[in-house]
Amino acid sequence: MTTTRTEAPPAGGPGDPAPPRPRKRGRLVPYWLLLPGLLWLVVFFALPLVYQASTSVQTGSLEEGFKVTWHFATYWDALTDYWPQFLRSVLYAGAATVLCLLLGYPLAYLIAFRAGRWRNIILVLVIAPFFTSFLIRTLAWKTILADGGPVVGALDSLHVLDVTSWLGVTADDRVLATPLAVICGLTYNFLPFMILPLYTSLERIDGRLHEAAGDLYAKPSTTFRKVTFPLSMPGVVSGTLLTFIPAAGDYVNADLLGSTDTRMVGNVIQTQFLRVLDYPTAAALSFILMAAILFMVTFYIRKSGTEDLV
Repeated sequence: MTTTRTEAPPAGGPGDPAPPRPRKRGRLVPYWLLLPGLLWLVVFFALPLVYQASTSVQTGSLEEGFKVTWHFATYWDALTDYWPQFLRSVLYAGAATVLCLLLGYPLAYLIAFRAGRWRNIILVLVIAPFFTSFLIRTLAWKTILADGGPVVGALDSLHVLDVTSWLGVTADDRVLATPLAVICGLTYNFLPFMILPLYTSLERIDGRLHEAAGDLYAKPSTTFRKVTFPLSMPGVVSGTLLTFIPAAGDYVNADLLGSTDTRMVGNVIQTQFLRVLDYPTAAALSFILMAAILFMVTFYIRKSGTEDLV
């Protein structure tokens, strides 16, 4: 007995209903998820930025009140009056960033390739300073660099202070209240911001690349110069930015470890806001600092060949 098999008509025929379209509400879900973050940026970043911009072009006093008069000369006056503090901030932050890179790269390399089962413990030790207040950590350096202390005594006996005095970063046999003390404080406080991006970048490097370089009779120094360091450049760029940007605007280290001769632009902004109560000048200084850092960061990223980080 033969049975006839009838095939179903192909889907999508003239008589079939159209496939359901995705609901419009479902397409809006990603935008609803972005809404809290956008509101946060508007309320706590965009609006304060607009308010500070309007403050920078005001004139008046605290007693008479400040009014927007579009007095853009405040920017020029602030720059001409406080350019030494701007230059000092860039130099101190740059020196601290270089020291963080020189100290942090070997440690990040050790954690990524040589730490083994001690990796997590070393990472915890790197992050551990964050469990203590920034202020307390900075005050601790006043004890470490105290006159007559073991650190200063060792540096003096090794004639290191003679070299630093010749370079102009220390004064005689003192380290406190000198540029070196401020740079040391900046380096210590922002060192983890350099180590963690470097470790993340180095940890992603495939170990087989090092083996391939060894098979091609490359020396360890050549392997580092041709393979490891170029592949870790995203971590170097991220670490230097995370270190330089907050260090350039810092005022705690210069206030506690320095003197009036080591004041940075952050100290001037703090004084203008909280003591002098000259809000337009303080706002103008803040915008000049932000613009200068933005220009330097953009130039640095483009020159380092990592435009994808912009």
